[in-house]
Amino acid sequence: MPSVLNSSRPTTRIKIFSERMLAAMLKNTSYNSKVSTPVFQSKRGCRMLGKNMKRILVTGATGQIGSELTIELRKKYSHDNVVAAGHKRTPSETLLKSGSFESIDITNKEGLERIVEKYDIDTVYHLGAVLSGVGEQNPQAAWHINMDGLYNVLQVAKEHELVRVFWPSSIAVFGPEAPRVNTPQNTVLIPRTMYGVTKVAGELLCNYYFSRFGVDVRSVRYPGIISSETPPGGGTTDYAVEIFYEAIKKKRYTCFVRQDTVLPMMYMPDCIKGTIDLMETDPSRIKCRTSYNMSAMSFSAGQLAAEIKKLCPEFECEYKPDFRQQIADSWIMSMDDSVARKEWGWKPTYDNLAVMTKDMMEILTKKFEAGILP
Repeated sequence: MPSVLNSSRPTTRIKIFSERMLAAMLKNTSYNSKVSTPVFQSKRGCRMLGKNMKRILVTGATGQIGSELTIELRKKYSHDNVVAAGHKRTPSETLLKSGSFESIDITNKEGLERIVEKYDIDTVYHLGAVLSGVGEQNPQAAWHINMDGLYNVLQVAKEHELVRVFWPSSIAVFGPEAPRVNTPQNTVLIPRTMYGVTKVAGELLCNYYFSRFGVDVRSVRYPGIISSETPPGGGTTDYAVEIFYEAIKKKRYTCFVRQDTVLPMMYMPDCIKGTIDLMETDPSRIKCRTSYNMSAMSFSAGQLAAEIKKLCPEFECEYKPDFRQQIADSWIMSMDDSVARKEWGWKPTYDNLAVMTKDMMEILTKKFEAGILP
């Protein structure tokens, strides 16, 4: 049998490497995420690492994070230089009016290439994914969309010599075997959800494309994200957003996790800032090519409800855990993000539950009074 390394068919070679790497992934559940330089970096990779971002594509731009990230990127890099792409969810009027929008199926590589070529894209923020709650209801779709979508983005980045790729990982990579409090950057990763499995595999795939092909791909492990702009879309931490909307509209909320459930959380402004800061950091400072821990605060569902009640005394919350409680119980309670702070200067602005809660309530109350709260 001919050597894979000497194969004259590059597409087959890449596929074989990818399949072998993914097949071996679960055998290596504890690993060191720091990779200083590409082991097999090509001339293409060296050129990519020396360029600046000019034309940006955001996949998953209609989602909770993507919708706000796209607007912020357009403010920063101009409306003409940031293309939003979504699939099933209808884009907001703000998204449509502020710049170009394309419908895209990220599992279709040809469709992705068409948009990259049409707009001369050099940077991709790849946010399109199936989240944890929905993923457990349809694990096959979660694997297909999350893994094939990422593989296509990385392949296009390699073949078209893109400058940079951002892909988010998640606290879902951690399972019960990981330390639950102050979870370190490098620890055992044995997730209990398909979403988590795709994130672990995705981290390894990103590291592989950097070390093998020099693709400048960067990532952070998002905690639960709290937003005042876009409703959540099927994640296990959705309760931390839903509770605000229901407190404003109905003065009561039925929470799908226990009162004592503690998870790492982050306010959207910090999420957006941290993501853009990472992407703007000089490549020489990025030592982790799997994914950085990034966090801001941790609190229980009960603590969040209590803070809301201080601002809305008539608010009542009851707790009726569903299948997502088991997912939450398998996740960590807090993260050590000191590596991100040291290597690229990460620092949250909102690291206080009371301050974040007050800001959320004020913004949503104004929307409710104006009749525009979803």
